Amino acid sequence: MHPSALIDLTAQLLQEVLRLEQPADRLVSAFFRKHRMLGARERHALAETVYAVLRRRLLLQHLAQGGSGPLARRLVLLGWQGERTALERAIPPPEAEWLARVAAVDVASLPPRLRHNLPDWVAQPLAAELGDAEFEALASSLLEPAPLDLRTNALLGDRKAAQAALADEAVQAQPTPWSPWGLRCEGKPALNRLAAFERGLVEVQDEGSQLLAMLTGAARGEMVVDFCAGAGGKTLALGAMMRNTGRLYAFDTSDHRLAALKPRLARSGLSNVHPAAIAHERDDRVRRLAGKIDRVLVDAPCSGLGTLRRNPDLKWRQSPQAVAELAVRQQAILSAAGRLLRPGGRLVYATCSLLRAENEDIAHAFTQAERGNFEPVPAAQVLEQARIAQPEALDAGGFLRMLPHRHGTDGFFAAVWQRR
Repeated sequence: MHPSALIDLTAQLLQEVLRLEQPADRLVSAFFRKHRMLGARERHALAETVYAVLRRRLLLQHLAQGGSGPLARRLVLLGWQGERTALERAIPPPEAEWLARVAAVDVASLPPRLRHNLPDWVAQPLAAELGDAEFEALASSLLEPAPLDLRTNALLGDRKAAQAALADEAVQAQPTPWSPWGLRCEGKPALNRLAAFERGLVEVQDEGSQLLAMLTGAARGEMVVDFCAGAGGKTLALGAMMRNTGRLYAFDTSDHRLAALKPRLARSGLSNVHPAAIAHERDDRVRRLAGKIDRVLVDAPCSGLGTLRRNPDLKWRQSPQAVAELAVRQQAILSAAGRLLRPGGRLVYATCSLLRAENEDIAHAFTQAERGNFEPVPAAQVLEQARIAQPEALDAGGFLRMLPHRHGTDGFFAAVWQRR
């Protein structure tokens, strides 16, 4: 496709994405299905340009004011992630001159809001908690694309075997620093075409997400519940930890999300997983298990602000009101999940949020409400038992706290309790 036509097509998609009515990844996927003539490089340029604009939306909208023509086109030119020479050939001299003027702007001299590209309601509490210097480091990290992390399926092989299998298919991957299962790929290989992926030897999962599963300490022969299983990334990790023994329930309120687990489950070799759609946290399927479960993981529905490197549209689609509503739901889910545990059982509450309102505040409220029933367990202690290197670097006030600029993962939080 001629570069000028690809620019126009990208502007068309960007205009739709910036309405912020649906998740960006869903719109991009639907756009690709509609335009099947696009090649791999063209799809890459289109998608990465849209995400680049979403990451730096405030800055690019400010810079776009000096140009002319449709706003979506100006934003595409500013955020272009395709070949620069192709872009230069595709635009007329006035646009090229305007881009040169923009390139000369000293971004460091602009107001903080245009540098960090976060809504005020997100930026202000994070800056107050972390301090200006660390907040700037976090904000900068959130403007970068996330790496591609894989989890080795311990049921089928170890990390060295997975690394070698990937190398045989010309995919270079290095061990992650924290998770003993993790591999971080160079570039963005087409995983679904790899034999190692088709055989179930590896699954896509951020390193931080892998550690959330490890916090449960799930073991052979136990009864375990993944309370908000979604598409099952942590479910698969738990099943492998259990060595395909015991009974692992994967609960979720969405049939659609659980359906995405089926092909992953087939690749994994697991037979101890029992997916079940539930209406809500008080569903009869849940209540029948009260007092019987050894481990419960609550990967609670949250704002997802820890995943902004992957889902930059979330910072523009979420709101303080939505977070407040989520907090009520998180408290209800955590309370219901706690009732499943037998005495001595372990409860893990986790989110991929950066906000205290969804993290520490929920954990403290649960500890207070369940005083006498549940005892908090320091995250560093659990990580040390799991033989994670430098567990103290991941522990913040007794909780697991992972941040992109500190740990190279998405933003994650977790709290652990033991039932008395």
